[in-house]
Amino acid sequence: MRFFSTQTPLVHRRTWQWLVPVVCVLLFLTTVIWLPHQAQQMESTERQEQLIADTLWVEQTIRFQLGRNEDDIRSLANQIASGQLVDEKLQNRMHFLLRTHPELTRIAWIDAQGRGMASDQKASFSLQDLPEPLRQKLERIRTTLAPEYSQPDPPSDARHPALMDYFFPIHQGGRYTGCVIVTYSLTGVLEQMVPWWFAQKNEIQLTDRHERLLGQRTAGGTGRGVYTYAHDLHLPYADITLRTDSVKGPPKLLPNLLIVVIVALTLGLFWSLAALWRDINRRMAVERALREQIAFRTAMEDSLVTGLRVYDLNGRITYVNPAFCRMVGMSAEKLVGLTPPMPYWAPEVIEECQARFAQRIAGKINSHGFETIFLRHDQERFPVLIYESALVDESGRQTGWMSSILDISDRKRFEELNRRQQEKLQASARLVTMGELASTLAHELNQPLAAITSYTTGALNMLADQAACQGEHGIARIRGALEKANAQAQRAGHVIRSVHTFTKRREPRREKVDLSELIADVVQLAELQASRHFITIKAEVAPGTQTVLADPMMLGQVLLNLTRNAIEAMRDMEPARRFLHISAEADPQAPDSVRISVADRGCGIPQHARERLFSPFFSTKADGMGMGLKICRTIVESHGSALTYADDPDGGTIFRFSLHAATTAET
Repeated sequence: MRFFSTQTPLVHRRTWQWLVPVVCVLLFLTTVIWLPHQAQQMESTERQEQLIADTLWVEQTIRFQLGRNEDDIRSLANQIASGQLVDEKLQNRMHFLLRTHPELTRIAWIDAQGRGMASDQKASFSLQDLPEPLRQKLERIRTTLAPEYSQPDPPSDARHPALMDYFFPIHQGGRYTGCVIVTYSLTGVLEQMVPWWFAQKNEIQLTDRHERLLGQRTAGGTGRGVYTYAHDLHLPYADITLRTDSVKGPPKLLPNLLIVVIVALTLGLFWSLAALWRDINRRMAVERALREQIAFRTAMEDSLVTGLRVYDLNGRITYVNPAFCRMVGMSAEKLVGLTPPMPYWAPEVIEECQARFAQRIAGKINSHGFETIFLRHDQERFPVLIYESALVDESGRQTGWMSSILDISDRKRFEELNRRQQEKLQASARLVTMGELASTLAHELNQPLAAITSYTTGALNMLADQAACQGEHGIARIRGALEKANAQAQRAGHVIRSVHTFTKRREPRREKVDLSELIADVVQLAELQASRHFITIKAEVAPGTQTVLADPMMLGQVLLNLTRNAIEAMRDMEPARRFLHISAEADPQAPDSVRISVADRGCGIPQHARERLFSPFFSTKADGMGMGLKICRTIVESHGSALTYADDPDGGTIFRFSLHAATTAET
């Protein structure tokens, strides 16, 4: 009993192991045997349906062409009724219709009195010349006033095809005035109106209600009688049926179809197994390479100091790297899924960030990057530089945006430090310039001071002489001496103020600058050095260019450095060439700008010094620092312009730069 109970499950398992494959094989064989017969039946049905569809299409084509002919006949009848076609014109029109419609064999016209004209007769004929069936048809049409087709008779022999007449009555105001009779050749109808491709595949016949042959168009083939179809043309008063007989025979089965199918399926099975094994190995290799690439990308992204952030098309964050998380002090779990406005946007730039996000939605991306302010988790603000690009999938469809974020706090601190160093360097350069002018400045101040001493001494002497002070003449002499002393004091004070303005440090700013006054101050300081070398300075400011937007202190430093360099270049020249020209005029290349030029007639710039002219610590003078032109170029570039030079046609060098002209709104 125990043995039976242990063997029974094994027997059942073995039975199922054999039964399942046998059932599968039987199903497979049944399917293989059934499928060819089913395919044959489906192909046969498909051919019959195709024949029916093509026959209906041909029937519609014939009906459409007959309808076009009816329109031409109607046009002919209307022209006859209106009197436009008579005699020779009518004959010409009939012959034209016969040439354009080969399926027509004859066209005739009969008036209300039974007189008419035919296309195959030059003379007119009467109603009595027509056969009796045609005269009866005309009598009925005279009453009904409706177009009709005649019932064609079977042809007597193959040389005379069956003919069918079409009667179109002419009437005016309900009164019968005539009739146009058109005769069709039914064989011509098949030849002209049935497409050639359909005639090659099918035998086409026209029969009457008794299935008597009226016309046919036959194609070669051995499949007649297998696929046939008949359809009535539905012509008024004419029973004509269109019959088609396909030349295709019934589909045949290959004798060894089963063997071919089994062998093909077996070979296909082995090929499928081999291909499946190959694809599995390739897929495993690709997955292994993908895991390696993911590990490599993850390690690379974790080591980056540049923040990466991915948006989808709705602005939702889908990915951030660890560097971005460290920047804003938030974890990736908190950042992924957020939508604008973002918590790391600084309050003062929220509107700006919203506007940029709207531009991204519209497809406008700034490929050059932009700067903005982010907020750390502890509310600390820090500047960032962001570059963005479109993120597309393998099909080229955009799925979002990729952003690269750089923390530029250190760069901003370096730029601020560099700016301060530049200001210190400019201040030092101004002090050096003043040191170089110290002796000349002392001589310049000594003259008004000596004059003040002389005038005040004379006034004191006149006050000591009581007699000299009596009367209007004495008081006028004392007043004149004091006024001259006051003028010399103001002269000395103006020189000191100019030096003080030039040397003091302050923050750069843009304001309205009067070029006439600024150039006059620079000329006054430059003349301290120019007078020692007998150099003439001429300043010209064209009308309409008196005011510009600039920093007056920096602009004065540029002009003073350029004039001093020009004086140095001309001090050893012959006296006739010691001429310095400072001018301001409208820039011909920029209508809203003023071009300032400093031209000398010195020795010019040597060829070997041109490439390094603006380099720091490079100078053509033995005692020069090599920072003057470098500082001038930096100041001009900070004003949005460029310092250039060119050879003067009269000898020497011209330095030029442009500044933005001040408008009324800006002032």
